[in-house]
Amino acid sequence: MALALALAGCATFDPDNNQQPQGPAVPSQAPRTTGNEPRGTAEHRQLVSMFGGEYKAPAAEQLLNQILAKLAAADENPGPAYRVTILNSPVVNAFALPSGNIYVTRGLLALANDSSEVAAVMAHEIGHVTARHAFQREEALKNSELRSRASRQLQSRERSEEVTAFDKLTLAGFTRQQEFDADLISVRNLGRAGYDPYGAARFLQALSRSTAMRAALLGNRNSDQQPDIMSTHPSTQERIERARNAARQFGAPGMGAIDREAYLNAINGIDFGDDPADGIVRGRRFAHGKLGFSFMAPEGFTLENTAQAVLGVAAGGSEALRLDNVRLGEEQSLEAYLGTGWVAGLDQATIQTLTVNSLPGATATATENDWRFRVAVIRMGGDVFRIIFASKNLTPDTDKKFLAAINSFRRLPQQEARGLRPLHIAIVPAQGGDTISSMAQRMAMTDRNLDVFLLINGLQRGASLEPGRQYKIVVE
Repeated sequence: MALALALAGCATFDPDNNQQPQGPAVPSQAPRTTGNEPRGTAEHRQLVSMFGGEYKAPAAEQLLNQILAKLAAADENPGPAYRVTILNSPVVNAFALPSGNIYVTRGLLALANDSSEVAAVMAHEIGHVTARHAFQREEALKNSELRSRASRQLQSRERSEEVTAFDKLTLAGFTRQQEFDADLISVRNLGRAGYDPYGAARFLQALSRSTAMRAALLGNRNSDQQPDIMSTHPSTQERIERARNAARQFGAPGMGAIDREAYLNAINGIDFGDDPADGIVRGRRFAHGKLGFSFMAPEGFTLENTAQAVLGVAAGGSEALRLDNVRLGEEQSLEAYLGTGWVAGLDQATIQTLTVNSLPGATATATENDWRFRVAVIRMGGDVFRIIFASKNLTPDTDKKFLAAINSFRRLPQQEARGLRPLHIAIVPAQGGDTISSMAQRMAMTDRNLDVFLLINGLQRGASLEPGRQYKIVVE
């Protein structure tokens, strides 16, 4: 949990200061952003710091660089010498710099299932570099800005707005086409390098499932089926179909190298999910090692740790929560801070002080449109933690459980904070009689075991496991 930049999609930045909570809305992408290990250029240092620092996984890094060497040798338009950096983020993402630095998150490595799939991702990023997409986007943006300034000076307000709207649509379509182009370059490069060209479609399918599962858990079930027309990326399903069509030019599936076993062995033991230093979710409990606190959500809530806040939903989306933090001088009282306007519709008459596990706090209720809110602020050192519960129907019983969750907030002792450990990926062979249910039961997670097992192994419900074949599970 940190307030900083979020990266949405490959090589697309979305600044968000998040000073004004927006109710139960959930951002579509939210990587870790605390901690860094700078190395190399200023751009490299900035990007690495934005994604939790560089993640050390020598076996995986070695394999990825070997794949990059094969892809570079097969590229129709040779570019710079490529080198991979693994980022300490559970978010599935990858991007590149024109210098030849290729970045993949450990979340992406956990989702991919073989060398051809991860090769497809890196080939896609190489495609952006060799096609000079970053330069083209920059030039298009400059031209758009020039036209907008000219229209404001020489034309009517209505005409100026038309020009601005047209330029936004043009830029969106421009970058969407670049994604299609990079996908096509990726498939062709995969085939020439000797990898299975269908790896691109398989990974895009896994990405679509991952996005849909996250959206369903957080109450937005149609996000992938109804993409925003201003999005810089085409819908995943459209990309899948185009990637399959391009792969058919090389022949039937299985004609190229997949290298599944080598890939799984290389990622064996990598961290899965949140870094404890940035906060971890275990069921309804959230604990943050660096900030030193823990919190327990009410029964039925599904939590997600994002770069901006801890978010949660329950009751089919009719209840939601947000937990974040701000710096606040001790000279300002918590009661006064509640009334400064950062919560819309706050009822000033409901503001009251409280003590939460020896920590000073204040609480109030608010109403905005058809939502009712229970809001609390808790001071711990120089940080003030803001907890916002939202409900379509804030009954006395609902408010009581929200207040109980607020009172679960506590300082985390140093020994307990040091004891927080990340989850890991373990590669295990299926034994005779193993099923997807029995393997999922071995997962060290408190919920969604079966769904996560199916997702990270590219399996569908009802699938049979092959004895002796290796699969991924999540362990302590």
